[in-house]
Amino acid sequence: MRPVRRGGAMLLALFLGLSVLSGSALAKAPMITPEPLTILFTHDTHDHFLPDAANVGGYTRLAALLKQQRELAAQDTSYSENGRAVITLDAGDFSMGSLFQTVYPTDAPELRALGAMGYDVTTLGNHEFDYRQQGLADMLTSARASGESLPAIVQANYTTPADPDKAVPLMEALANYPVTPYTILELEGHFGAAGGRDSPLRIAVFGVMGLDSHQCAPMSDMVYEPIVDAAKRVVAEIQEKEKPDYIICLSHSGTENGKGEDYELAKAVNGIDVIISGHTHTTLPEPIEVNDTLIVSCGPYTQNLGVLTVSRSGEDGSIKLNSYQLIPIDSSVPADPNMSAMAEAFKDTVEENYLARYGLGYDEVLTQSGTDFITAETGDLIGQAYLSTIQEIEGDAYIPIAFAVAPDGVIRDHIRTGEVTTSDAFDILSLGSGADGSPGYPLVSVYLTGKDLKNAFEVDASISQLMPAAELFGAGCGWTYNPHRMLLDRVIGCSLREEGTGQQIEIQDGQLYRVVADLYSGQMLGTVESKSFGLLTVTPRDENGIPISDLESRILRDRDGNELKAWYALAAYLQRQETVPIPYPSKAEHASWNPVHLLFPMGLPTLLVLATAGLLILAIVLIFCLATRKRRRQGYRP
Repeated sequence: MRPVRRGGAMLLALFLGLSVLSGSALAKAPMITPEPLTILFTHDTHDHFLPDAANVGGYTRLAALLKQQRELAAQDTSYSENGRAVITLDAGDFSMGSLFQTVYPTDAPELRALGAMGYDVTTLGNHEFDYRQQGLADMLTSARASGESLPAIVQANYTTPADPDKAVPLMEALANYPVTPYTILELEGHFGAAGGRDSPLRIAVFGVMGLDSHQCAPMSDMVYEPIVDAAKRVVAEIQEKEKPDYIICLSHSGTENGKGEDYELAKAVNGIDVIISGHTHTTLPEPIEVNDTLIVSCGPYTQNLGVLTVSRSGEDGSIKLNSYQLIPIDSSVPADPNMSAMAEAFKDTVEENYLARYGLGYDEVLTQSGTDFITAETGDLIGQAYLSTIQEIEGDAYIPIAFAVAPDGVIRDHIRTGEVTTSDAFDILSLGSGADGSPGYPLVSVYLTGKDLKNAFEVDASISQLMPAAELFGAGCGWTYNPHRMLLDRVIGCSLREEGTGQQIEIQDGQLYRVVADLYSGQMLGTVESKSFGLLTVTPRDENGIPISDLESRILRDRDGNELKAWYALAAYLQRQETVPIPYPSKAEHASWNPVHLLFPMGLPTLLVLATAGLLILAIVLIFCLATRKRRRQGYRP
């Protein structure tokens, strides 16, 4: 090998040393980081234009609070002479929750209100499909036709109809609005990373809807794409084409107990800086941080405004939490005059176009309540209202109802002390629409076998712990359960309460019993089998015991032939009362660790577990005996 000359070696060493120093200097050079960003956010506002019966929330106050927060941001010149960068976002379910929703298809009050309040972007939640595809199409078209400022709508995984030939109006409305997988917000006067202070801050916002949301939209007739698949696809496209400073996901999927669909989304998909998490009505006092993603939720019904400020770390560009707060929207926040005027105008429209057919006014007092009801009491009261109103309508043709059921998932508010108005009654049962397309879920009448009726009570006692929306209340039946017993075998007694006498009547497994529920709850009965691992079934049937596939054929009607809406059955019942009666409780808890109470009466789940445990013990004993015999034989020498 040819030797290296001394002078050449010195030059080489000097070059390498300078290279190392240069590389080190480059490595320590600060990255170009974008300006911090403040996100004002909400989700699950559900048409709450006005404060609720507890004097909380309301768009009228939210509008004033948003203005206040933007003014504070404008005064903060820490990063830019133009103030702090601010955007306003909503994570879906902006509709369905008050009488204002009754003009959702014709007047689009929700989107117009979000636009008037300065929202930049929102997404679609499951309740935006409550009026089915045509209702959503009409709402989008109405909003566009208003000519008013509107928020962008982003949706990446839930805009494909199951039957495109029947969904032409919806596809046209989605395209014309337009609803897109993502949008880019450019904030002029605020600097981004691409060109430093010479380029605007760029924020990418995309939207997804989770699996539980999809399952809670049984009449959407849309194709669901898993949120992780959609998010990976859209984030990759955004990163390749848009070079954003921040990527934000509006996810109508939710978190529960610190986990849930949005937690799994953040865990599985790289590149999302912030997830605004809706659907589960969660209130997160602090963000959940996973995989360099911040997940935030501010609670439903305009109870709070979320305010999140983030920035990028100068070292590795990871997301950094600067500040986070949930600001209560209570009586300390003054109403915004412009939003108050908009609310009053829409209230007049509601009275003229919807309430007139019922002969009711928006603020008409139906009765008085001497106390605040909890959800269970409200649910049992709803069941009693169904029984009473249907009996009055059917008159001599009335067929006794064994059970009138109101699941937790459809109860959106509860009775409070003082005057109970039309709007209060509607708010309690505000969801959905019927086969006629008019607002409000109608009541349906079906038959269940005694066995399926008992299974429904077991759903309440067992599955509702895993799925709170499945908790049952109502009137006509009563059941007792032991929460310490085996899952899916917790009901220890149930019976019918005979109308008029209150006498307890044993439920016969093979007998058919008339049951009344709202249309949505009836359509969700089919999920019982999957949620109970196939051990429980609740099959709606007709008078002859034949299973029903089309629940809309079982819709109850008033004397004029119109659909009997669940909310109106409640309102009509309350209007007949001088004061709101305290209902008879539908269920009772009997908690006991007594071994006899834990095992008897013994249902199939407990029997299967005991049989499995017995077989396992028997197998262990046999293995032990065989092993002992083998050792003895090996130790024996004749």
